[in-house]
Amino acid sequence: MSDPFISAALLEGIPSTYAGTRDGIDSILRDRGLRRSTPEDTARSLLLGAAATASLEGSAYDADTLASGGGDALARGAVRLSTELLGLLPTWNRSPVQALARIHALAAAGSADDADLGRPVNPEGVARLTELAWMLGQPTEAPGLVVAALVNAEITAAGAFASHNAVVGRAAERLVLLAKGVDPASVLVPEAGHAAEPDGYRSALAAYAGGQPTGVHQWLMYASQAFTRAAEASPLAR
Repeated sequence: MSDPFISAALLEGIPSTYAGTRDGIDSILRDRGLRRSTPEDTARSLLLGAAATASLEGSAYDADTLASGGGDALARGAVRLSTELLGLLPTWNRSPVQALARIHALAAAGSADDADLGRPVNPEGVARLTELAWMLGQPTEAPGLVVAALVNAEITAAGAFASHNAVVGRAAERLVLLAKGVDPASVLVPEAGHAAEPDGYRSALAAYAGGQPTGVHQWLMYASQAFTRAAEASPLAR
């Protein structure tokens, strides 16, 4: 049986780049005392992620505002998602498409039509999510960071939902980092890694969506830098 992620993981420069990125992440987490991380650190990371993911959708509220219940419907949806996201890990491991539907329902409630909540509407996108779910169920030698990056980009590019596809993609990326053991306490802030360079993020996603190996390579090279920024944004790095 072929490895569904390995061809992307072996593109030129990717193995060494991601090995360095993982070493840097592990160093930050280890040096800052990951074993001493608290539930409060995880909660803060998730809140920072909610603020960052909302900002990428045009909602400009900081984490403290969101913590006090402020923000628009999109931002409140991001916070609602952040509070339930880690609890979806068992569903993600069992049925990724079901988890994605729940992620969409949480994120989009209040800013999308109720009839669209948690319901993929694009048949081509549904097919892509189904294929991605199958891929996630296969053994792979690809690094967890690479899988997380590819999952994010594929969900976003698939456009299966009527709205919030990028929000869903970024949430799934965080789940993969948890599921693959890259970030077992979920104290990285991958959403902030993307929000720090929004133009680069969108450009790399557009390249990925082109469907060519060069676009996949551009996305993965970009994502390695975003993961480094995700570690720097962690509550443990402060």
